[in-house]
Amino acid sequence: MEHLERLVNPRVKDIQISGIRKISNLVATYKDAITLTIGQPDFPTPEHILRSAEQAIADHRTTYTPNPGILELRQAASAFIEKKYGLTYGAANEVIITTGASQALDITLRTILDEGSEVILPGPIYPGYEPLVRLCGGVPVYVDTRANGFKLTAELLEPHITGKTRCIILCYPSNPTGRVLSETELSEMARLLAQRDIFVISDEIYSELIYDAPHRSIAALPGMRDKTIVINGLSKSHSMTGWRIGFTLAPAYLSQHMVKVHQYNVTCASSISQYAAVEALTSGMDDAQPMKEEYRKRRDYVYDRLIGMGFELDRPEGAFYLFPSIERFGLSSMDFTMKLLEEQRVAVVPGDAFSIYGEGYVRISYAYSMEVLEQGMERLEKFVKQQGS
Repeated sequence: MEHLERLVNPRVKDIQISGIRKISNLVATYKDAITLTIGQPDFPTPEHILRSAEQAIADHRTTYTPNPGILELRQAASAFIEKKYGLTYGAANEVIITTGASQALDITLRTILDEGSEVILPGPIYPGYEPLVRLCGGVPVYVDTRANGFKLTAELLEPHITGKTRCIILCYPSNPTGRVLSETELSEMARLLAQRDIFVISDEIYSELIYDAPHRSIAALPGMRDKTIVINGLSKSHSMTGWRIGFTLAPAYLSQHMVKVHQYNVTCASSISQYAAVEALTSGMDDAQPMKEEYRKRRDYVYDRLIGMGFELDRPEGAFYLFPSIERFGLSSMDFTMKLLEEQRVAVVPGDAFSIYGEGYVRISYAYSMEVLEQGMERLEKFVKQQGS
């Protein structure tokens, strides 16, 4: 029946497996490899959240929930976001609980995009956005941020805005670079966009992992709330990647349509995960703090080691990634990655996994123990010295 493959949606056929996953799958065949690839916290989900999930199971809370999520969780998410970031959203009609932040992105893009709608993306960028845009019939438009320290600013953005621009995706702190937009940079962008009929998707999944300043959302700036969809979730802040809890915060006029897509997409997020998430967002409001302090130590260690090896890179202000340049080695990012893996059994992610604007770089995740990071840096330093001999 292989001849029926010709009937598969061509948009799906054109999508490639994420470069991050390709490398991760490959590394699994190297039993002695040190892997610095995946952006997954190495901390366990906090114990009090586990106990809350156990209680939900014991109480047989295993049925469907309302499509947008249990009201208690929507209220908790609303209160969390207001206390942390000064954003106010109505729990009843402006918050949707989703199956992770990825599904939140999916329902948002399905709701706002038409055939031919242009979506502006800062490159390099996490590879999960472009396929969703293309599946909706949208057109990704990349802005090269390399010469600007991997930051999308109003000055870089404006020339890419056209009559077809429907949406801009902001993802700060950034995956893969760890960069964060300053208050001034966000304000300048808000002034540019406030009077334009363009949506902003602000993916703030790493908002609790900013090291030297509080997180600031563009949705809090004048003229931006009614055109911004904030995406967040518990994967990074509470080390709950497998629980698959995300949420959208958007004005009521938009949320009423997003929830329709959500309803037919997944019906609702896992009931047990939702009850655990209530505990995370109430009793665990500051669960990210000890993780953040440990990530800060790891960032400083890996950054200093890379600088000592002669790498050029920007110091990340958030998330748990570094994005050093490898141009001096004269290898493509994939060739560098494979050579490092073969010769020293260290796995990183090639920069071209994050669009063509990531070529010439590699991503190193420091969401690993110091012991793993120390071994990885020792091996990387040996590799660097061998390339120079």
